[in-house]
Amino acid sequence: MADKNRENTEKQIADAGKIYTKRLEKHHDELRWLYMELYDNSSMFAELTERLEGLYRERSRELKSMDLSRESRPDWYKQNDMLGMMFYIDNFAGNMKGVESKLDYMEQCNVNYIHLMPFLETPKGRSDGGYAVSDFRKVQENLGSMEDLESLTAACHKKGIRVCMDFVMNHTSEDHEWAKKARQGDGEYMSRYFFFDSDQIPNQYEKTVPQVFPTTAPGNFTWLPDAGHYVMTTFYPYQWDLNYKNPRVFNEMMYNFLYLTNRGIDIVRIDAVPYIWKELNTQCRNLKQVHTIVRMMRIISEIVCPGVLLLGEVVMEPEKVVPYFGTVEKPECHMLYNVTTMATTWHTVATRDVRLLKKQLDIVNGLPKEYVFLNYLRCHDDIGWGLDYDTLLGEGIRERSHKEYLNHYFLGLEGGSNSRGELYNADPVTGDARFCGTTASMCGIEKAGAGQDREAMEKAVRLDVMLHAYMFMQSGIPVLYSGDEVGQVNDYTYKKDPDKAEDARYIHRGAMDWKLAELIRDKTSVPARIFSRLDQLEKIRKSEKVFTCQADTWTIDTFDASVLCIGRYYEGEKIIGIFNFSEYDKTAWINETDGIYTDMISGEKRKAAGVDIPACGFVYMKREE
Repeated sequence: MADKNRENTEKQIADAGKIYTKRLEKHHDELRWLYMELYDNSSMFAELTERLEGLYRERSRELKSMDLSRESRPDWYKQNDMLGMMFYIDNFAGNMKGVESKLDYMEQCNVNYIHLMPFLETPKGRSDGGYAVSDFRKVQENLGSMEDLESLTAACHKKGIRVCMDFVMNHTSEDHEWAKKARQGDGEYMSRYFFFDSDQIPNQYEKTVPQVFPTTAPGNFTWLPDAGHYVMTTFYPYQWDLNYKNPRVFNEMMYNFLYLTNRGIDIVRIDAVPYIWKELNTQCRNLKQVHTIVRMMRIISEIVCPGVLLLGEVVMEPEKVVPYFGTVEKPECHMLYNVTTMATTWHTVATRDVRLLKKQLDIVNGLPKEYVFLNYLRCHDDIGWGLDYDTLLGEGIRERSHKEYLNHYFLGLEGGSNSRGELYNADPVTGDARFCGTTASMCGIEKAGAGQDREAMEKAVRLDVMLHAYMFMQSGIPVLYSGDEVGQVNDYTYKKDPDKAEDARYIHRGAMDWKLAELIRDKTSVPARIFSRLDQLEKIRKSEKVFTCQADTWTIDTFDASVLCIGRYYEGEKIIGIFNFSEYDKTAWINETDGIYTDMISGEKRKAAGVDIPACGFVYMKREE
């Protein structure tokens, strides 16, 4: 049967021209309608479709084969075997060749999806962690080359590992060739950005457009004395916003997108999606034209590289990000980040109160199963406390005071906290700030290790593992941040680097400590205790079909504000996860009367009623057949 399937695939690849024509015919009319609605430029559309065919022909035989396989099983990424890990290439293994040499370690971590943090060329000292791209077709010299990227993705594919990268669509670096020519007064290139020769229109924008970094990069425009113009810079002065009202910008960025997918990228993370389209007298966020652009991007990928997924970075509540999935008939992103639930999780750690988190999970669980969220505890970025303050106000909790409490808690200053970390972009006027720190440090592992406190370390490790167990139980795909699998703590050495010293986010962007990874063989060590327990949970998740994205997922009342219970059901199988967010032993007063359950960790058989949960602990229980 395998040989027959291979023969069919080979035949289809050999008939590549017909495959492309069939895909184009399926999508052409909608793509043209959307393009003309946005740009009303038939010649530019003709150029786009011509280039798409050329980029399809440049796509390798191996990638076309993978496209066909994934086309035949469009839900391939919704299965229970998906586990991701994100990392900076230099921090993780020096360069791309180094990452390739660590693929066996990835397999040991049960990871089959890696997110390579920004690796395209950026100017030293003005990169915003790699999000100020000066060349979309060149790898940072210290990380390798495009040939190294192709070698890495090919090696990953042989091991069944998918590769994700960031595609920064909203802006370029001021060192990009377009920006350099625009700065010199070339009108063709100035039109690819937002240039103004006076502050009249910029001031109008400022009346309605919020500031992203009011402390470190106030305002949304930067004056260029040498050019005699203002340029729109939503994020940092060295990141110039692209003008997608210009069809040349859209076309060229799509060519860059496809060039990168042709290097073997499987998942494209679209950075800052809501910001892509700008209109005067609006907030320049989430405008309808953004959805037109993302829909066209989805169509283009389905024509040229249908095996590639689009991952949207949309930092809003789950119910508000839903439009970025599109519709069943006209889909946009394949996956989105579950950002608000992540922040609410840490709120729950600090308050020992699961009510807001339960409400958040109920909202996510109530969405169509076609919607796939990426769940995580920590990532490369800070934690912004964008919580549901309307709900919290009903409990007597006010926004400003609560944000201050959360930051003080995770700084280790309040609420009996053992957390360690630092603030980023603190604003003394509004009281707002973002928090930075690794999962391990926020759970208390750093403090316990420094104080050589065995009892505190035991509690910190239990909390760390419990949070991962809870994340694995959520609806969607779990993603680890590199180092979390071995309990890596904050790295304060960034303060010695003048290019990083002012950005507290580098506290959790430290180099991977491979000495910790070596300790996973020492069963008494903290890294081994975390690694082995995560390994057990990951293998449970991969072996139980109830963890598929298609499963029914819901919360169950525990009658204790500090205990969360999640149920999952799929094709006759049912699992319950119970999570204790307090430092005291608790009893979850659930009463599931549908049979006997087996504790998936201890093997003990019992009824799912009045379940005792240790402090900062959890239980996974599976109903017997």
